[in-house]
Amino acid sequence: MGQAAGVHHVTLNGISSWSMRGNGQNGTAHLTSWLFSKERQSTQWWYRMVRAKSWTLRKHFEGFPKTSDFELKEVELPKLKDGDVLFEAVFLSVDPYMRPYSGRIMKEGDIMIGSQVARVVESKNPTYPVGTYVVANSGWKTHFISDGKDLQLLPPWPEKIPRSLALGTIGMPGLTAYFGLFEICKIRAGDTVLVTAAAGAVGSVVGQIAKIGGCKVVGCAGSDKKVAYLKQIGFDEAFNYKAVGSLEEALRKASPAGYDCYFDNVGGEFSSIVLNQMKKFGRIAVCGAISGYNDTVPQKGPYVQIPMIFKELYMEGFLVSRWNHKRDEALKILLRWVVEGKIKCEEHVTEGFEKMPAAFMGMLKGENLGKAVVKV
Repeated sequence: MGQAAGVHHVTLNGISSWSMRGNGQNGTAHLTSWLFSKERQSTQWWYRMVRAKSWTLRKHFEGFPKTSDFELKEVELPKLKDGDVLFEAVFLSVDPYMRPYSGRIMKEGDIMIGSQVARVVESKNPTYPVGTYVVANSGWKTHFISDGKDLQLLPPWPEKIPRSLALGTIGMPGLTAYFGLFEICKIRAGDTVLVTAAAGAVGSVVGQIAKIGGCKVVGCAGSDKKVAYLKQIGFDEAFNYKAVGSLEEALRKASPAGYDCYFDNVGGEFSSIVLNQMKKFGRIAVCGAISGYNDTVPQKGPYVQIPMIFKELYMEGFLVSRWNHKRDEALKILLRWVVEGKIKCEEHVTEGFEKMPAAFMGMLKGENLGKAVVKV
């Protein structure tokens, strides 16, 4: 059936709309003018049909995630109600925490958890005008509707700084590094700080903040390329743990006197070895345990009690959300350090929403240098 005279279909950023405002070229010109006018903003019957894509957890992970564990779905979003805001994803984050959390808080069929930088494309909420950017914990979606609650407005953002950093250094990973060092490790000038997974989103920021704080920093990573990067951004010592004959000897060579602070991102055998090289009254921030996230059988000992007792160590696990009341202040500091060049940022950007699972699995394999993000 042909299109009726006077009905014009236009597509704006992949979103379809219809109007009955005239015929032929004049009608199309009138429509185009009207779509971008103030009159359009207050016209209630105008409706944009939005097809939102999302990645769901088709099957709980058994060992390392597989492509078949994910399923891409598409739904049509409803018309906005008063107070609603329509967002489209610009950048999405893939992070290690998604692996253990998926088994703890998700059911099969749920949309994959995660955060994104999103832009307002339509709004019936004065707090969020069109063009506003936010960070939202909305999962792996291309579009979503929100009532405006539980969103984090991006602060005034320097033009030269990519907004994707709101998912990295000037976001959750940066905050994790900041609070882990200052609240758990309580770093002091002159401390020797060891960080594992040092070339990742959190570890690379840990090392640079520790240098700002006047510490000696030792990092370990899983490739020579990553080791070179760590030295480039100011780490005093760095080594490829996959290439050394003995972790114990590599750690002792990097800091013969031992370590005051250990920022632990990996857990497992590596961390058991580190405990014996901590200085008396050393402080350990347990941030992650990525070495065991994909294990089907839990790892066993050695155990922590003997070195904890005789070295009188302080070890504490943490979730960054504990310091949400200090979040805004810390983000301002991180943003300033980035602008001043005191913290350098590396990103591993994958293009295309359809590549979310591949980006996630690549991150778990350690393919990323710095923060792994997906650009929609």
